[in-house]
Amino acid sequence: MSSWKRMPRRLWHWRARCLWRHFDRLRCSQVTSAVLFCLIVAIADGDTLTARCGEPGAYEQVKVRISGIDAPEKAQAFGQRSKQALSDLCFRETATIRANARDKYRRTLADVECQGKDVATSQVRAGMAWVFDRYSEGYEHLYPLQSGAKADRRGLWSSPDPVAPWDWRKQRRSGL
Repeated sequence: MSSWKRMPRRLWHWRARCLWRHFDRLRCSQVTSAVLFCLIVAIADGDTLTARCGEPGAYEQVKVRISGIDAPEKAQAFGQRSKQALSDLCFRETATIRANARDKYRRTLADVECQGKDVATSQVRAGMAWVFDRYSEGYEHLYPLQSGAKADRRGLWSSPDPVAPWDWRKQRRSGL
């Protein structure tokens, strides 16, 4: 039995709060090994969602960025389709969230599973996200899936010249 299930409720709640609020300070022991089961309450885009974690009456909403992938922005080609694909998989579902780190926007970077499927794997396989080259360490298994989606022209790969989200953001910042 996991140590989480043996803990009294108030201690479990404290540890969950510690995980989310103080992750970047590493005040909790074994932060990266913690697994949370949360309800997905919102989808921002193809790689970001909002989860409601905790116990009734003491819920916390957590913004989660899926590790290892980068999906098209909402205003970009396939942005809305990517968001819909993530929504079809996760919205109003209980997800398993394994926190890895925090990003510069204070979102929790995590591996997420919905309906028993790894979200990063599903999004890349369907051609709804790129493997995020800059942060792909530990996610090399996604590259063959991306190559398969590209070869089969699935999702964003059906476009004649898809633009990676990081390049698209750079173009928008430079005013091109």
